[in-house]
Amino acid sequence: MALQKGSCHCGKVAFEVELDLQQALECNCSHCSRKGYLLTFVPHETLTVLRGEESLSTYTFNSHTIRHRFCATCGCAPFGEGRKPTGEATAAINVRCLEDVDLSQIKIIPVDGRSF
Repeated sequence: MALQKGSCHCGKVAFEVELDLQQALECNCSHCSRKGYLLTFVPHETLTVLRGEESLSTYTFNSHTIRHRFCATCGCAPFGEGRKPTGEATAAINVRCLEDVDLSQIKIIPVDGRSF
């Protein structure tokens, strides 16, 4: 596990998250594919918003169970929040918003979210 720092594009929102970044999911649903997300999921308690909670807006769709969080200024979406089927709070971290990550070193796993 390593502490990773991340932010939105303009820097108003900054966060850190404890994770072991070996792989990321690339979902083909209408939302993820349009935004180009690469996601990794972590227990919500490992995510800390350092700056900009007041700058975050929320988008939900479909079943409205995932809160897609994005910066109201630059529109960048660094993470989402939801619950696992077991009820445990989880965060979906957009790997593209993490600092100093070499995407060529991460295993990308395709997910067929379009079929759900």
